[in-house]
Amino acid sequence: MHIEHHPLVHDFPELRAELHALRQSDPAFARLAEEYEALDKRICRVEDGVEVLADDALSALKQQRVELKDRVASRLKPATTCCGCCQG
Repeated sequence: MHIEHHPLVHDFPELRAELHALRQSDPAFARLAEEYEALDKRICRVEDGVEVLADDALSALKQQRVELKDRVASRLKPATTCCGCCQG
């Protein structure tokens, strides 16, 4: 069975440029993105059967992945929202 990875550029395709720019300009964001993608790869290894992990531990990793993605999304949101100057 093929397990699909969830890289950030796949989850936020419309924000590819913003993701790249933040990774280059913000070391904290770069670490957050790297942590997310390393965790995603580990989850995929477990789901592929390459790494063994109890179901409850896998569920905890998946919850952690969701929380990391939420943190990434919240960091991306300010970079993509209007400053308010265009609201007549």
